[in-house]
Amino acid sequence: MSEQLAHLDDRFWNRLLKAIEEGQVVPVIGSQLLTWNDQDKIQTLQQLVATRVLKFYNVDTASVALTPHHELHEVVTLLKPTVNLQDLYGDIADALDAITKDPAFKMPDSIKKLAAISSFKLLVTLTPDNLLAKSLRKRCAVNEIVHSPSLPTSEAGDLAGDWLKKPGEVNVLYLFGKAQSTPVFAIHDEDTLEYAHNLLSRGSNVPLRFLGELQQRGLLFIGSNFQDWLSRFLLRLTNQTRLADKKTRAWLVEDDSIHPELALFLNGFSRETEVISELSPQAFINELHARWLVRNTPAEVRPSGSSPQPAPDPHSIAFFISYSRATDLPAAEQLYQTLRELGLAEGEIWFDRTAIEPGGEFQQLIYDGIRSCRYFLPLISAAADRFDEKFFYREWKAAIDRSKGIVGREFVVPIILDEEYNPQGYVGVPKEWSDTIDFGYAPGGIADARTRQHLTKLIRELRRGEK
Repeated sequence: MSEQLAHLDDRFWNRLLKAIEEGQVVPVIGSQLLTWNDQDKIQTLQQLVATRVLKFYNVDTASVALTPHHELHEVVTLLKPTVNLQDLYGDIADALDAITKDPAFKMPDSIKKLAAISSFKLLVTLTPDNLLAKSLRKRCAVNEIVHSPSLPTSEAGDLAGDWLKKPGEVNVLYLFGKAQSTPVFAIHDEDTLEYAHNLLSRGSNVPLRFLGELQQRGLLFIGSNFQDWLSRFLLRLTNQTRLADKKTRAWLVEDDSIHPELALFLNGFSRETEVISELSPQAFINELHARWLVRNTPAEVRPSGSSPQPAPDPHSIAFFISYSRATDLPAAEQLYQTLRELGLAEGEIWFDRTAIEPGGEFQQLIYDGIRSCRYFLPLISAAADRFDEKFFYREWKAAIDRSKGIVGREFVVPIILDEEYNPQGYVGVPKEWSDTIDFGYAPGGIADARTRQHLTKLIRELRRGEK
């Protein structure tokens, strides 16, 4: 049904989350997510970029009223008669770069929370900034695919044929280009129309494999803020058949009430499309992220009232990942995915995803896991090293105590998460590790070739010992 949902109940969220966890939903994010409150004033990224560009050309910004989420189109329309249009692409890219790299810039919470949902392997952004990819890289490798008719062929790309075999990597499609100093991204409505025509006509640099995957999955449009005609077009483009025969689901989460004409059209011709306007895009992602965490967090550390699940069996653990949950969760997630990719089952890896200090009963399970695991992997970072008291230090102490009784094989396998590889540069890292062990290297959680090779060797030794 396409009419507004009367109530987003548990059944709705459970159905959506199950489809997401099965890889059957792709989020498509728009400009409404690039919004935040600054001293009780709502700011949009487009507004900041547009204002900066106006200042480049000495235009009094107070004299220009801009429509939220349409600021770039309106500024380009205003400047186009007197400014070289080609120059505006570079100006907008420069403004976007300066704003997002400013130390005072804060990543919108909605982008961070969406990126933290590791069930998403395919994502689409309708904006030219790199904020989504930047947030995703905090937990995994990212393959960026840019659709732009004007992009040099050597820079064009598409979804890899074996993308499903790369669990530690996500794929992001920039549907309307990515910001550069040249005209390879959409900055006004006529650009958007041209990009849409290029997709429809299968013109230059169209990522056909990615589009094919979109046509077979449900699409979660969040804050796209598109005009009526473009919303209809994108829904049709990403569907294998005409909308009246639509087999896949779609959801439109918009900040304002949907255009009446579009609602009427969807109700009559695309009944598998649900319009969600009870929640803002930000509130929708907050709820989605919170519910996803409940479903993907070990039962022992869930809030009271969550559905119980069995505790991990400490005696089945082969690799125990020890890290600062307060600072290094995204990197630890990435390393966990690497171990899964190398052949370890979920039950063979101890990986606690919560930042909450464990209670007494769960602490005992942790110590049992350390006493029985084959390999102990402490993850090292400068951020964690700043703490003088955290539970992971107790895990390290328990591992040191056990290692005193192990002779003739590896047990502790420290891995550095920082960009700088300096095993001697950490105050909290035990000297018996930094003086005697060859540390692994996985900046941001992405293991380098030497570390992957070493982990593969350890897994092979583990398997030989099982025979």
